[in-house]
Amino acid sequence: MGLWLEYGWALLVIIGLEGLLSADNALVMGVLVKNLPEKKRKKALFYGIFGAYVFRFAALFAISFVVNIWQIQAIGAAYLIYLGVKNVIQNKKEDQEKSKSDSNSQSDSSQSLWKVIAKVEFTDIAFAIDSILAAVAIAVALPNTPLPSFGGMDGGKFLVVFIGMAVGLAFIRFAANYVVKYMRKYPVLEKAAFIIVAWVGVKLAIHTLAHPDVQWGLVPEGFTHHTWWKITFWGVMALIVIIAIIFSKKGANKEEEASSS
Repeated sequence: MGLWLEYGWALLVIIGLEGLLSADNALVMGVLVKNLPEKKRKKALFYGIFGAYVFRFAALFAISFVVNIWQIQAIGAAYLIYLGVKNVIQNKKEDQEKSKSDSNSQSDSSQSLWKVIAKVEFTDIAFAIDSILAAVAIAVALPNTPLPSFGGMDGGKFLVVFIGMAVGLAFIRFAANYVVKYMRKYPVLEKAAFIIVAWVGVKLAIHTLAHPDVQWGLVPEGFTHHTWWKITFWGVMALIVIIAIIFSKKGANKEEEASSS
């Protein structure tokens, strides 16, 4: 029962995180194609959505074969922490997008469809690496299951990442507009998402230090399977979400007061 509960909770977290990263992916996609004529814009978005699926699945299958190599885990942990911290301390996303849109508006309109598609696909690759690393970092410390392994990854862990990624990706096609709307309305939600990414990177770093092939002795082997560490990790993640919700509501109330006055 405990195993099912832990996997179920991890799946919900992965779906939520993948959904937010997919919405971010969709937002950048929209910025890249916004200056194309309508027919070309639809075509570029189709290739972008298709590429998002292809590159994420390719990244998952590739990472599953090297996920247990501690050097790969260390690189992934460092990258996730860097990614989260960089996005938290950077300027507001809306200002960056406006500035980027203003500086590129002339060049985008004169570019060919295939040049825009190439930009969209490169963006898809970057987001694929980010989202799969984040999902695998959550799953890798879960208990092993009786399912046969895939590559170097336990079958249950692979399956939970696969399902979470597939459901999260559906946000690009069906719910991205709504998620983007709320992320624009409540920018703190995006900040919270990247704080979670950085925290997941910390988890992967600790998991790496506890790897049996790492002889530094900083973290004992099996540390990440201790109940108190799991409570700490999920507790901090829940606290991040609660604080983000509180701040987003306060921001909304301030906007309402400003508009009424």
